[in-house]
Amino acid sequence: MNKNNIQNYRFVCTLTFGDIYGQIIVWLITITISLASALGLMGARQPVYAIATVGLVVFLTLPFLLFAFVTTLLNHIELTAVEPGTKTQPIPGNVSQQKPIEATS
Repeated sequence: MNKNNIQNYRFVCTLTFGDIYGQIIVWLITITISLASALGLMGARQPVYAIATVGLVVFLTLPFLLFAFVTTLLNHIELTAVEPGTKTQPIPGNVSQQKPIEATS
């Protein structure tokens, strides 16, 4: 594949924070419940089980969270063919198209 073939496609990522907000909330609820159960086990004089419970919950839920993030990201990637010679316009709100803030003295 040469450089000219790559220029005939438009690659856009439309992912926003709102797309993953629900996933983060569900994971935070899961961690909170895990910590609550660990505190209950601490009160029952079982500190080893409490630490193991938190570790197990984090260890088991992290792959699912990562899978959800990656699949959400891949669902928001658009690759569209563009006719050669067509001038593409910047996407409104795209951070890469904005000017950086300049310091004034």
